[in-house]
Amino acid sequence: MHIKLFFLAKMQEYFAISPLILQAYSVIIAKEYRKDGIPTMALNQISKEEYCRITPQIEGLVQQWGQHAHIDKSLYQKYDVKRGLRDATGRGVLASLTRISEVKGYTVDGSDTIPCEGVLYYRGYDVRELVHGALGDKRFGFEETFYLLLFGVLPTAQELSQFCAMLADYRQLPKNFVRDVVMKAPTGDMMNTLARSILTLYCYDDKANDISLPNVLRQCLQLTVNTPQLAIYSYQAYRNTQGEGLYLHTPQRELSMAENILYLLREDKQFTELEARALDAALILHADHGSNNSTFTNHVVSSTGTDTYSAMAASLCSLKGPRHGGANIKVMQMMADLKEHVSDVTSEEQIRSYLTDVLDKKVFDHLGLIYGMGHAVYSLSDPRAEVLRTFVEDLAAEKGYDEELAMYRTVEQVSRQLLSGRTSRPVAANVDFYSGFLYSMLCLPAELYTPLFAIARMAGWSAHRMEELGENNKIIRPACKCIEKRRPYIPMSQR
Repeated sequence: MHIKLFFLAKMQEYFAISPLILQAYSVIIAKEYRKDGIPTMALNQISKEEYCRITPQIEGLVQQWGQHAHIDKSLYQKYDVKRGLRDATGRGVLASLTRISEVKGYTVDGSDTIPCEGVLYYRGYDVRELVHGALGDKRFGFEETFYLLLFGVLPTAQELSQFCAMLADYRQLPKNFVRDVVMKAPTGDMMNTLARSILTLYCYDDKANDISLPNVLRQCLQLTVNTPQLAIYSYQAYRNTQGEGLYLHTPQRELSMAENILYLLREDKQFTELEARALDAALILHADHGSNNSTFTNHVVSSTGTDTYSAMAASLCSLKGPRHGGANIKVMQMMADLKEHVSDVTSEEQIRSYLTDVLDKKVFDHLGLIYGMGHAVYSLSDPRAEVLRTFVEDLAAEKGYDEELAMYRTVEQVSRQLLSGRTSRPVAANVDFYSGFLYSMLCLPAELYTPLFAIARMAGWSAHRMEELGENNKIIRPACKCIEKRRPYIPMSQR
């Protein structure tokens, strides 16, 4: 009862509820409790185990679903359905126009699709040039990339300085938010926790539903710069439940996004320049990537006219899926499994045997996939992987991971050969192949691998939300053909 009354007081404080209404509700609460504070009515509560239990009845209903709700796969071809919004060649169906980013992995000559070296463009600029430009000037580049994605131009030195100062001003969470939200009910799934936190921030925004572009821009800037705090504080809260110590650092105005992530995560707040540069490059490379699943989700949800918090949470939930944002963790798990099955990780023959067994569904997760290899668009190369590989090599040399790097190189080389031989088309390592290795050398916990992806991609989602609201005025609603036959209703007594 005391807890309920406490929340009543908070409700009065936050929402200016009439004292008369609060008094009436307090009488109702009091009637639910005896004098000793024990509820007079039984609360409908069950244990976590019972809540999660799959009963025989549920199993039976799933079987019934399989018998009566299954769709014959041949019908997709009959009605020319573009499953996954892709045509028969795997190319995406054209559904929108954008100026934000372009993913190029092949050229089209008439009916022929010709593989080419991969290129990723942000607002027409090769992403590799953005990374190298920042390195050449000995500065961090994510903030510049964020500016470019949002506004379509590269900032001048003064514009970038002003933008960074604005981001530093916004790098603050509402009063008591960490205590009241982040530290409550921590879990090991940081993506779910992130989505919960972002949805809860809606309650702290007096203009949450205002979708005018100035207000949406303000919300996007705040969410992007505060996502690192939400993710890292959530991880620290979870870590504390596992018996580890708790420390929460305050982000520093003078530090870049990459530097602040390392500063917040490490107990001693220390990091090397190479570590920060490598993480900055990873953030740039993950900031956007065409019409991927989570970005398309952002467009779909934004087209309804909903608020920014809902749109960003929806994108987070999409990115959480292992087919989208969780692939680098699968790479790390596969490499750990390889070490258990292979006695000599320097032996190309043994690695080839293991990877063949992976493809034949004999080992690892039995799905027949070599994680981190191949991409829906890129063919000969993934430019993000090419850039990230150079930082991996530098970090491996600095930290003494040369043998591990040699294993990765062998796996990449052998995987190319095996997959190209089986598919008759070129296959290259994608960005996930090296990103997990990079994060492990930065001593980042696996629980934060996908949230780091989200931290970077918030920039791209922000740009796409602005574009959807500013340029389009139609709710996205694709067609869906119902193939169920018409049937007359059967009275209960005749079934």
